[in-house]
Amino acid sequence: MSIRLRTQIAILFTFVFSIMPKPAVADEGGISFWVPGFFGSLAATPQQPGWSFATIFYHTSVSAGADIAFARQVHRGNINVPFRGNLNIDLKAPPSVQFFSPSYVFATPVLGGQAAMSALVGYGRSEATVSGTLTGSLGGPGFTIGGGRTDAVWGWTDLIPQFSLRWNKGVDNYMVYITGAIPVGTYDPSRLANLGIGHGAIDAGGAYTYFNPQTGHEFSATLGFTYNLENKDTNYKNGIDMHLDWGISQFLTKEWQLGFVGYFYDQISCDGGSGDRVGCFESRVVGVGPQIGHIFKVSDDYQGYVNLKGYKEFDAAHRPDGWNVWATLVISPAAEQKPAETKRPRIVK
Repeated sequence: MSIRLRTQIAILFTFVFSIMPKPAVADEGGISFWVPGFFGSLAATPQQPGWSFATIFYHTSVSAGADIAFARQVHRGNINVPFRGNLNIDLKAPPSVQFFSPSYVFATPVLGGQAAMSALVGYGRSEATVSGTLTGSLGGPGFTIGGGRTDAVWGWTDLIPQFSLRWNKGVDNYMVYITGAIPVGTYDPSRLANLGIGHGAIDAGGAYTYFNPQTGHEFSATLGFTYNLENKDTNYKNGIDMHLDWGISQFLTKEWQLGFVGYFYDQISCDGGSGDRVGCFESRVVGVGPQIGHIFKVSDDYQGYVNLKGYKEFDAAHRPDGWNVWATLVISPAAEQKPAETKRPRIVK
């Protein structure tokens, strides 16, 4: 193999990793704005007016593999010849993030419903390890090159504001929301691991909850869609994403809840932008798992709610998959206690 050809191969291998901070998958680097599983049970039920605070610990362990054939002209550095080959990449990424979310529920109805505003931000550590083998041909002898890289970072996530409206009619509850990403989180396009996504996004959707306090039966489903803005650092634009989060549970008592949760995440349009060198790559993943919840008294004016849920992912396409857990604590105003009805004595005539 000539020195020139070896140089071209080395440049090509560097190029392959440089255009893929993570494997070449949908939603740039395999990262979407929406974290599947964010909503679950009781998603649309009314809340108590006033200030509330929630904190969520999120941990996920995912991996991915790719067998991507490049059959195109590669114009970067000294590579100006047709390239045909396969790139096998393994990704391991176990980020852990602690989210914080203050919210305020308005007492005055808006459009006949209950309005609420919140903001979500997280701090944590993200780690990613990529190892790969490139096998192909540059018009001459075949070659195989291996390499790997590990990266880790501590920092803040993007800021996520949200506005919602809820309506209640007996056991039926409805909610609409709009949210999005303000890209202020820790992000560097040259890194493997990031906590910000590097671009803005707008997400909107609605939810339905059936909840019967008499029987303790509960079911919730939240459907939403994400429109992604272009990443100005990479000129990459994610497609439109669809996500469905659901939860089903039974309140064994007024304080204890058991059930299951799940989600279906699917990209419904192709990635694009001048920085997209991997094509359409629409992603998909499904997750399901158990949950447990508990309501407890904090004071006469406030109550607490803790929820632990976990998901095992499967049926993934062009997206890392594995498992994830959520531990949530919410402190909110306690439900108003209705005064006991005073029974009048019967007068016997």
